[in-house]
Amino acid sequence: AKISNLRKDFDGISAAIYSYQDRYRFLPGDDNRADNANRGWTNAVAGTGNSALNANDAFSAGANETQRMWQHLRYAGLIIGNPAGTTDNVGGRANPANAFGGLMGFSNTTAAWGLGLTGNIICASNIPGKAGAALDGLFDDGSAGTGQMRALLNTAANPANFEPAGIIPSTTYLEDGSVYTVCKRF
Repeated sequence: AKISNLRKDFDGISAAIYSYQDRYRFLPGDDNRADNANRGWTNAVAGTGNSALNANDAFSAGANETQRMWQHLRYAGLIIGNPAGTTDNVGGRANPANAFGGLMGFSNTTAAWGLGLTGNIICASNIPGKAGAALDGLFDDGSAGTGQMRALLNTAANPANFEPAGIIPSTTYLEDGSVYTVCKRF
């Protein structure tokens, strides 16, 4: 059931982002009109409007567009949760939780991350190896290091930030109690 719920998390976030883009013509978080003056969204901070999220980590607590994305989606009514709040990674700007107690994240990545994926990605942290392999098999090729879905072994169970740049992606999902951050190209 958790694997099915995690797949729904990935699909639901994708659908919410596409719906936001259809409605507002911007990527949520990057929307340069998503504020009180233009939309009446109290405490929302507009993005730069450059068609990319200006941060390269999916779970950062810093003030960046990856955190504002969740608030924009909540104000638009596309994901559940109260959008109120001015503190990044808290309240309206907090990353949603996934079925395994980790976080869902969205980011714009570069090759420096070591994943081998570039551009916008959706990520989930705290995913056990067996679940990662099953999810990867549903979306992609079942391999942690190839295809459109890739994984990094977490150094801790709910990383505050995405794993450091330059780490080589996992080549397989181990079923030894390890947990992973899995990311899928958006």
